[in-house]
Amino acid sequence: MVWTFISMWLIYRFQRGHRWDAHRRAVWQQRFAARLLRVLHLEVDARGMPPEGSFIAANHQGYMDILVMASQTPQVFLAKHSVANWPIIGRFVKMAGTLFIDRGRRREVSSQEDGFAKAIEQKVGMTVYLEGTSTNGSEVLPFKSSLLHPVVLNQWGVTPAYLKYECVGGDPALDVNWWGDMTFGDHLLKMMTLKSIKATILFGQSRKPGDDRKALAKELHADVLSLCASLEKQETPVGL
Repeated sequence: MVWTFISMWLIYRFQRGHRWDAHRRAVWQQRFAARLLRVLHLEVDARGMPPEGSFIAANHQGYMDILVMASQTPQVFLAKHSVANWPIIGRFVKMAGTLFIDRGRRREVSSQEDGFAKAIEQKVGMTVYLEGTSTNGSEVLPFKSSLLHPVVLNQWGVTPAYLKYECVGGDPALDVNWWGDMTFGDHLLKMMTLKSIKATILFGQSRKPGDDRKALAKELHADVLSLCASLEKQETPVGL
């Protein structure tokens, strides 16, 4: 893992051309995420794929969601301001072009609209976690609508997605999902002892946002729940 961080830092540090281009950052992040997932013995089973430059509204179960989603398509993420100050991690998320906001301040979303637009214009996707927090995976919390304001305003396409974890040697709700008052370091060390992890992603159909962000939030939440039900149906053995 240490070598992965060092090698990707060197690639970023010495790449030529438009280093700060959103698309190049996103591609670099995609390679970085794929390497880290191999180190963690995490396999991704992705079913479907969002269009380039699409907003993706997904359920949220912890920091592993970022790596899993980033490994599938070039994209940028939103994070709370405090993440930028995390040791080592903060530096790398900045390098990846992450946008930082304070969810408690509505103006923060408007201030980042230019960042949203630059990403979309360069065919870079953006995953947003509308639950506002991570969970143990037993439910999908109601979606908040504030982050959808620029989506509705600019009529960008948005794609629902559902993510589920399985693991060998532990409980995904405790050993993969990161939520509540769990500490990052202890959780990561425990997760690295798992024999293997599998992440399954279902991407739904992309949709136009309409003109009401609150209605869109409810519709996307329903779409994600539908994807959850669809996955559970697919995995139920015949005859049960």
